[in-house]
Amino acid sequence: MAGRKADKLLGPDDPVPFEIFNAAGTSPFLLVGDHAGAAVPRALDDLGLTSHDLARHIAVDIGVVELGRHLALQLDAVFVFQLYSRLVIDCNRDPARADAVPEVSDGTPIPGNHGLTRAARSARVVEIHSPYHRVIGELIDERRAAGESTLLLSLHSFTPAMHGLVRPWDVGILHWLGNTGLALAMRDRLADKRDITVGDNVPYAMDDTDYTVPRHAFSHGIAYAEIEVRQNLISNLAGQKSWARRLGDAAREAQAMLNGKGE
Repeated sequence: MAGRKADKLLGPDDPVPFEIFNAAGTSPFLLVGDHAGAAVPRALDDLGLTSHDLARHIAVDIGVVELGRHLALQLDAVFVFQLYSRLVIDCNRDPARADAVPEVSDGTPIPGNHGLTRAARSARVVEIHSPYHRVIGELIDERRAAGESTLLLSLHSFTPAMHGLVRPWDVGILHWLGNTGLALAMRDRLADKRDITVGDNVPYAMDDTDYTVPRHAFSHGIAYAEIEVRQNLISNLAGQKSWARRLGDAAREAQAMLNGKGE
């Protein structure tokens, strides 16, 4: 398993590396979910982990698939999301980084990621990481060729507590370089609601460890926002629909502000 050397990782019974939901969406919003999936290729034998660990935050951004689908319908947006676990290959990391295939996550050893050959690691990049980013790039290029703009929303979720520290934010809006107007406007519109606690670059700060937004937004001047919602708020259907409405309203209000139609 860990030292398995093979030219091909995914077999006929494995899922494809990404899914596109609401592919006919007509709005400029493009939603992506780097950590939305929890699948593990059959050849990797669950990475040596229990089913409990594969359902934890270390393996998947809990609630993001459902949140993303509801938000895609709210915004009439395309939603592209990764089906494989971040423990197989982290699609929000440069694949050359060591932590793109973590040997330990939040204190939990990942047996199937120890002692990988170069070929085994490369198979994860070629068959899972690269196709996901290729389709995102193709969608953006198609829009640009058609004279259409893109507003990129990268969806994530975070644990209510980590390393013994409570995380009080309901939602965090992350931003760094490039066209930050959408992120800042969404942050401010959400903060106006007063019944939620909004974090600015918390619980994580966007920096050069991030891959998806820098790769697809920075170089093209695309307006973006990376959104982190606390997992206990979107762990059920009611919460997922509620937060899709909140984020959809904030995204549309931010879009109007960018277009000069806001307050």
